[in-house]
Amino acid sequence: MTTTVKPMAASELAHNITQREPLFILDVRNETDYADWKIEGQSIESMNIPYFDLLDGVEEAVKRIPSGRQVLVVCAKEGSSVFVAEQLAEAGVRDVHYLQGGMKAWSEHLEPVKVGELPGGAIYQFVRLGKGCLSYMVVSGGEAAVIDAMRTTEVYEEFARNLGVTIKHALDTHLHADHISGGRKLAERMGAKYWLPSKDAGEITFEYEKLEDGDRVAIGATEIGIGALYSPGHTIGSTSFVVDGNYLLTGDILFITSIGRPDLAGQAEDWAGDLRRTLYEGYRALSPDLIVLPAHFGQMDELGEQGQVAARLGDLFRDNPGLHLEDESEFRRAVTENLPQHPNAYQQIRQTNMGRISPTDEEQREMEIGPNRCAIHDQ
Repeated sequence: MTTTVKPMAASELAHNITQREPLFILDVRNETDYADWKIEGQSIESMNIPYFDLLDGVEEAVKRIPSGRQVLVVCAKEGSSVFVAEQLAEAGVRDVHYLQGGMKAWSEHLEPVKVGELPGGAIYQFVRLGKGCLSYMVVSGGEAAVIDAMRTTEVYEEFARNLGVTIKHALDTHLHADHISGGRKLAERMGAKYWLPSKDAGEITFEYEKLEDGDRVAIGATEIGIGALYSPGHTIGSTSFVVDGNYLLTGDILFITSIGRPDLAGQAEDWAGDLRRTLYEGYRALSPDLIVLPAHFGQMDELGEQGQVAARLGDLFRDNPGLHLEDESEFRRAVTENLPQHPNAYQQIRQTNMGRISPTDEEQREMEIGPNRCAIHDQ
């Protein structure tokens, strides 16, 4: 080949999406994988032609690619996309790239976004665009706490180093089933404390700090605290955090356009009532001016102008359809019937987060492939 094509890193793709820059994606994975999970965004247009259908030539693909558009070829790991991108360039398609590291790299990329100022610091959201996962770093007085950390802990470590702060705490709002928590690993690497709601820790095999209703975890020398608010429903131990009296970290209980599902531990009927009480009584008693910061998002249009996912609690009570199921029987039907499929490998992920199995890094990466499915609406 005499024509060269350029790689596009996951960070560049994330910038395209958050800045709503036009991009045409040719995804060469098989049809089932594409239908299950693909790259999306308000400025993204994509089509799927499996790699094996392009081995004899890319003429059909060239006909379907809009002229004058930047083109990104995507596959699972990278290799197939390089071949197809070179074929497209040879056929005359200009401005062709391939996704460096493929969908595996896209699944793991975290994009940090500053959410707001805090006395002596700030709160940051780490947006995992490929899976719709959100994690947080609360910074104050030279110290930091990371909430709902992903397993790629080096991202938080590097971010903290660049800020010149020390990670003192890692907390999980609940026992996760859609992704492998990095909280315990991060705490071990940083010499920090790892906190987990005790009611979710019945089968945990390692030492941890028990997070109980009403606990506060001080960050730095200021009066910044993380106030634990027991909010069961997604899991029996689900706990929300109120940060600095202004931010409500809801875990997988309340999202921007939906609410959490109560069935991932096989307790849908029992936990539906808990979920309803948390949302309709517990959260309704809170200030409507709290800024809701969830652990997941389902659609790219939930991203704000800076790429953050956040909304006023009062606005969610006005706009979120999951908060308008006033009839209890209607609510129970909504959260227990016709639910989307379970997250991929969710039982193995739960077992990993309990410390009961220890998959390799590659096995963990495979377990997490695919979208999160923690909400009652279909992702």
